[in-house]
Amino acid sequence: MKTQDVEQKLVKTVENGQVISPVLSEGIKNYLIDIDGTICDDIPNEEPERMLTAEVYPEALHIINKWYEEGHIITFFTSRTEAHREYTERWLKNHGFKYHGMVMGKPRGGNYHWIDNHIVRATQYKGKFTDLVKKNVNIEVFKEED
Repeated sequence: MKTQDVEQKLVKTVENGQVISPVLSEGIKNYLIDIDGTICDDIPNEEPERMLTAEVYPEALHIINKWYEEGHIITFFTSRTEAHREYTERWLKNHGFKYHGMVMGKPRGGNYHWIDNHIVRATQYKGKFTDLVKKNVNIEVFKEED
């Protein structure tokens, strides 16, 4: 399941008679998942020889493949560079990860503040991959005009 199947999950949205950016079908999530330190050992770009031998986090493999089978979109979003794509794809395949795409070159250093015209939900990985639960938290938003 790749690009064609993802496009089938998109719904064209019309607002004031004009088509705007499509949105996912109800109940479908679009997961952007980091690789190093999230689904496997934390391998820095400066040590690419370790990328093929990184230890997988079994719970990450289980949950991500479960989400894929439930129809969600799985995209790996990594700080690895384009030069590391082949190693990364081989490692994902060898460990049985199911996914739709991969975006290379995520900014390094963390502490991301994502600004988008779509709803963005962020979940920080803290050492254990499980199903997600709902929790009320404080977030930063743009100030409404007076």
